[in-house]
Amino acid sequence: MSTTALAVVQRSFTMLVRAESWLDGNLLAADIPVADGNEDRDRSLNIPERITLTVPRRDRGYNWDPGADPSHPLAAYGQQLHISYGVDIGGGDFEWIDRGWFLITESNTDGDTVTVTAQGLLTLIDEAKFAAPFQPSGTFVSTVRSLVEPALTVTFDGLLTDRSVPVGMQWDNDRLGGLTEVLSAWAADAYVTADGTLFVEPLTDDGTPVLSLTDGTGGTVMRWQGATSRDGAFNVVVAQGEDGVGNQLQGVAYDDDGLSPYRYGGPFNPLPVPYTFSSPLLTTVAQCRTAATAKLLQLRRTASRRLGVTMVPHPGLITGDIISATGAGLTNAPCVIESMSLPYSPGEMTLSVRVL
Repeated sequence: MSTTALAVVQRSFTMLVRAESWLDGNLLAADIPVADGNEDRDRSLNIPERITLTVPRRDRGYNWDPGADPSHPLAAYGQQLHISYGVDIGGGDFEWIDRGWFLITESNTDGDTVTVTAQGLLTLIDEAKFAAPFQPSGTFVSTVRSLVEPALTVTFDGLLTDRSVPVGMQWDNDRLGGLTEVLSAWAADAYVTADGTLFVEPLTDDGTPVLSLTDGTGGTVMRWQGATSRDGAFNVVVAQGEDGVGNQLQGVAYDDDGLSPYRYGGPFNPLPVPYTFSSPLLTTVAQCRTAATAKLLQLRRTASRRLGVTMVPHPGLITGDIISATGAGLTNAPCVIESMSLPYSPGEMTLSVRVL
């Protein structure tokens, strides 16, 4: 976003949503008349992105009810929506922010309204179960490509170190589960970018805040969320693997964050309460330790207490972004966005953020 647009979204502003429909690389509709809608993101889910659109059944002489037409712009036969969010930066001049690509999963017509549901492009991987057992070979990079291409194009962060996949592995059914196992063993994370590619990078919560928010300023409200429970809690992660001659290996990561209510040796429990996972992709103790540390970081995303934020919509934000929060007992505290809801009509945006 430009400096001008960033300044505009700090207060009430005029917005528009532009939705295009594409099928197999061909543009079906360049300006779907979106009357209302919402974009939800939650990076704890297998498919983190979901949008809903409300479209009038007839507009400018065109029937937006897909009916039984497999080539209709709103049908669910491979049609993808490209969504852009427009911010009026002055005089009716709009700056368009790319919100990404979404696969239409359902369209329903009720009276004069068509409701469209679409999900992130990882849906293509999730629904493509293996027709026969899949035995990975080569390296982590080649295995990830085999799992997701050509449905998604994959790019890799240069900080990742590729390594060989041990022989004898097999996945019977779950393609997305196979991808998740590779990422866990690699201490990596993956997300679909705004241009529709899958980007794989080291798993981390480091980063510079992209926005500062203060409770009570500019319509921003912050409140602590949720209840507490010991169910599923842990203070140690154990990653288990096996070397080339069958010896069992493991690496351990302790929750030593002084601010964590589950920290090892703290009042939660002075004894270890482990979360254990295993993978044949882990073939050295060092790999097990690295994977355990990354899994601990990943699990904190759901186990940690969260701060709810209500604010003027900011179309430049996505899950995983770092913000700085002041309020609810915090002062310039770095937080990561774990989930969010962005309205596609005038309204309030909500965030769920985790303090780092």
